[in-house]
Amino acid sequence: MSLLRSTLSFGSMTLISRILGFVRDVVLARWFGAGLAMDAFVVAFKIPNFLRRLFAEGSFSLAFVPVLNEYKERGDHAALRELIDATTGALLAVLALITLLGVWGAGWVVTLFAPGFLEAPAQWILAKDLLQITFPYLLFISLTALAGGILNTLGRFALPAVTPALLNISMITAAVAFSQFFDPPIKALAWGVLVAGILQLGVQLPVLVRHKVMPRPWPNFKHPGVRRILKLMIPTLFGSSVAQINLLLDTLIASLLMVGSISWLYYADRLMEFPLGLFGVALSTVILPTLSRLHTRNDGAEFKATLDWALWLGWLIGLPSAVGLAVLAEPIITSLFLYGAFNVEDVQMASMALMAYCLGLPAFIGVKVLSPAFFSRQDAKTPVKVAVIALVTNMVLNVVFVLVALSVASQGMWSGGLLHNLSAYPGLHVALATASSVTAWLNAILLWRHLARVEMAPTVPLSRVIKVLVAGAVMTLGLVWWVPGLETWVGWSLLPRLASLILYVIAGAGLFGLSMWLLGIRMVDVSRPKHS
Repeated sequence: MSLLRSTLSFGSMTLISRILGFVRDVVLARWFGAGLAMDAFVVAFKIPNFLRRLFAEGSFSLAFVPVLNEYKERGDHAALRELIDATTGALLAVLALITLLGVWGAGWVVTLFAPGFLEAPAQWILAKDLLQITFPYLLFISLTALAGGILNTLGRFALPAVTPALLNISMITAAVAFSQFFDPPIKALAWGVLVAGILQLGVQLPVLVRHKVMPRPWPNFKHPGVRRILKLMIPTLFGSSVAQINLLLDTLIASLLMVGSISWLYYADRLMEFPLGLFGVALSTVILPTLSRLHTRNDGAEFKATLDWALWLGWLIGLPSAVGLAVLAEPIITSLFLYGAFNVEDVQMASMALMAYCLGLPAFIGVKVLSPAFFSRQDAKTPVKVAVIALVTNMVLNVVFVLVALSVASQGMWSGGLLHNLSAYPGLHVALATASSVTAWLNAILLWRHLARVEMAPTVPLSRVIKVLVAGAVMTLGLVWWVPGLETWVGWSLLPRLASLILYVIAGAGLFGLSMWLLGIRMVDVSRPKHS
């Protein structure tokens, strides 16, 4: 129950950030739409965001928290402070170097991640300028993640979970209040991102001071704890962030497709990230310190029981979330984004991408649940092997699925070169979202198989799996029968759209919950897994 309470606490704070994230994306869609400038900003925002998840929330946190928790379990506060100081100094030194290189070589970085922009020099220049502003965000947000890791180890989950709300507030303010003062206006968003990084770090510092763990940065790469963290970090650079690498590969190929493809994928990914961040990241964050502590105590039975519970809760939430987002894709995107510069074609294109992402949502959550099982045991080699397989698979599937989609769209009749055809047909971006979903399932399955070999694989009784599938089917049939088509939603104004959307979301959740209750699932089955 303490794990459930911590997950709900983390999730409720994350909910605030996610709701503000929706408001942010509504503002972005209304002010900037899904055109050339928005595509450039998405690339400039994704690159430091990707590195943030790679170095901070990804490999660093997954390596840092188990080692920090081990020092905490020893009860030596002086040694704990020494580890925090040395780690902060080392991280700051590395981040400062990466930030300087990123700002200096912004043009090369844009070319690497969005080569399609070279066909439109003005877009390439804009993306480069925006990246030079957003890149330092990496430094501040990575230190924020370090502070969050310290607080999570101390059992403080609420503040790190709600801190991302400051990014949304900053970007909304930049777009609404300051964009008219910039030329082009979208530069205001880049400055909003940088300011948000400073604010997110700033709000956590007083709490660290109160708990007497405020870092005093002093790089010491020879510190035993730092060396262990670095040893764990190197392989986890791939293992913990394969989904982010996949999304960047999607961006690279999407830059070769029709203008707007990057933005369509961005809006779809943002919606898919709502349940993933609300529940998947919450579960991963909460169970990692617990699993690390149980591994330190050599409590294998409770270790596996914790994984069983997390996988069951992830499946219970992941499937209905995927179904609901897929069935309500067009109503959701219409209600949130169909204003200002965002048009009906954008709704259709983003909806198709969201449906494709939903195919992999339960697997994305599954990866979030399974990965801490390895990192808590300080096994970084296994996830990296799985990650490399998944990454190569995603690269191959991206190319294959896009070419197949192009052949279908063009009916096999190409005119001109390959690049010309890629940018001429709408809808090819859906192939990239589909490839990401397939890869997520492969990643989750391989992680589970490796855990099974050491008899640590979490299990959910088949009867429960079937009940969730049946309840999901009931919810799908009910929503498909009841929800009106896109034409109706387009004809409504803002308030009828939002009121109807809320009604259908509540109805879908009610159908799923009622079906689960009729099938015999109770709250006690959620709070603690059965071992039968």
